[in-house]
Formats: sequence, structure tokens, C-alpha cells
Amino acid sequence: MTDVSKLTPFHDIYKTIRTDLNAVENLLKEIGGSSNPLIAEVNKYLFQKEGKRIRPALLILCSKLGGYRGTDHVFWSALVEIIHTASLIHDDIVDNSFLRRGRDTVHAKWGPNITVLLGDFLYIQSIALALRTKNHAIIDILADVTVRMIEGELIEYSITGKPELSEDLYLEILDKKTAQLFSASCRIGGVLAGSLPEEEQRLCEFGRNLGLSFQIIDDLLDFTGDEATLGKPILSDFREGRITLPLIHALRRTKGQTRVELLHLIHNRKTEKNAGKKILAHIVSHGALDYTYQRAAAFSQKAKDILAAFPKSPHRESLNRMADLVLQRRK
Repeated sequence: MTDVSKLTPFHDIYKTIRTDLNAVENLLKEIGGSSNPLIAEVNKYLFQKEGKRIRPALLILCSKLGGYRGTDHVFWSALVEIIHTASLIHDDIVDNSFLRRGRDTVHAKWGPNITVLLGDFLYIQSIALALRTKNHAIIDILADVTVRMIEGELIEYSITGKPELSEDLYLEILDKKTAQLFSASCRIGGVLAGSLPEEEQRLCEFGRNLGLSFQIIDDLLDFTGDEATLGKPILSDFREGRITLPLIHALRRTKGQTRVELLHLIHNRKTEKNAGKKILAHIVSHGALDYTYQRAAAFSQKAKDILAAFPKSPHRESLNRMADLVLQRRK
């Protein structure tokens, strides 16, 4: 049996939930099995290499934070991870990405037609499995977050390559695409534990702020990361036309000819020689990397402040450390 706790930079945090995460891993492989050879093949490829499993870990830790002692958290954690995986599959098609976590994307291996259908299949499969439980409170959460994630993807695609994106709209996209699933994972943990409404709301806000911090760091790493560590080329988001916080801040700080040059690089990112190096120089010179990190740190601190309302426990400490670790990650 694979010990997922040894395969993630969060492994120290996961020590208290190691058995639960391994059970999630086994269930993912079980759910991914199919009598259809193609579905079985693609699912095996998707789930044979464990990722960070942050969303399942959040669900498990938040359920235990509220004193949950059942086993349903494993099932719901697996479903949350399937929904996350489906979103990544569609994201890679939209962005025309060929590498993720150092491996070919499903899009690169099987082409866009099969990939779109498989992403749809995983979304619908997760909702179908949820419906069998008749746990309407959690089903509603999953249905709502799935709609929000797709809406975020649509908004992001509609403004691809458009440098007039504001920081507020950028954060709205991050909230829908990433933070809402973090939030839903934490909330489901609270629902399973029978948390009070105000506690459930605090878990929602903790997850949302953690998710915003996580994704802002992800966008920062597109400019500062190491290709071998990231598992994809640096500046790949920039080349795909994603306008993220470092660019937004640099544009906000530039005027005159400098701004004209910056806009030229964005519009001609695929044809301009050394466009990536030039854009990075602009971003560094205008303090955009530091600003982006500070914004991520602020959301991380807010998550920790919300968590402080819960009684001290090993699970609260693990969640607290997770808020710190998202700022330190390199992939």
C-alpha cells in the first residue's frame, strides 16, 4: 500500500491522518476502475501518481477538528479529489498545456476530444456517487462548488491576454476556480462533524483564504519557480495569456513608454524574442514579486486568525501549519 504521506511536501502535516489519506488513495484507484478499457487506462494514469492531496487532507482535518469519528470522510475526500482532477483536465485543454507535475497531460496523451469527455465523465461520476448517499447537505455543497469552478474558468478564458484585468476580478477568478473547493472541503468536514453553523462558516472562510493564498503563490511560481521542481516550464501561464497578480501590479505601477513596452510584450508574448525575460525584468523592477508574496501572506494570516477561534488540538495545529507551508512551497 502506498504511503501518500511520504510523497508530498506536506508529509509532516499529514502524519496524524496518514491512514485516512492512504484509504482515500485506495478508494480513488477503486473508483477509477472501469469495465471500459479506455476509461480505466486514463484513470490509472491520472491516479497512479499522488499529488499534494491538499483538499482531501483539509476535509479530513476539519472533520477531526470537530470530533468526527466515522468513516464517511474517506468517501467524501475521494470525491473532492475527483472533482479537482476533472477541473485540472479541463483547465489543461483550455490552456493548451502539455505538462503537469512533470508528466504529459491527458490532453497531450489522448487528445482534446477524449480529454473533454473524460473531464465531463469525472464530474458527473462524482455527483452520481454523491447522490447515492442521499446526504443532501453535502450534495448541495458539491453541486454549488462545481458550478462556481466552471464559472471561474469561463471568466478567466473570456479575459485571456487582456491586460486590463483588475486585481479584484483576478481575485474573483481565483476564488471561484481554486478557493471555493478549498472552502467546500473544509465545510464538508464541518458538516460531517455536526459543527455549529458559526463553526461551519469559520471553516468555510478558513478554506477560502487558504485557497487564495495557495493560488497566488502558484501564480508567483510561474515567474520565480524552477522548471524541474514545478514539473512544467516557467512562464507557461504568461505565454498562455493568463494575466496574474505580478503582471497586474507591474501594469498598475507603470506609465508612459515603459507601460507601452510592457503591453507590447504581453500582446506579443509568443512571437517577441526573449519576451519572458523582459517581462520578468519589468515585474522585478516594480516590486511585483514582493507585492504578490505579501498578498498571499495576508490571506494565509487571515486563515490562521480564523482558525484561532477553535480549541487547541493536533488537528488545529496541522491546519495552522498548512497555512504557513503554502507560502513556502516550490511546486
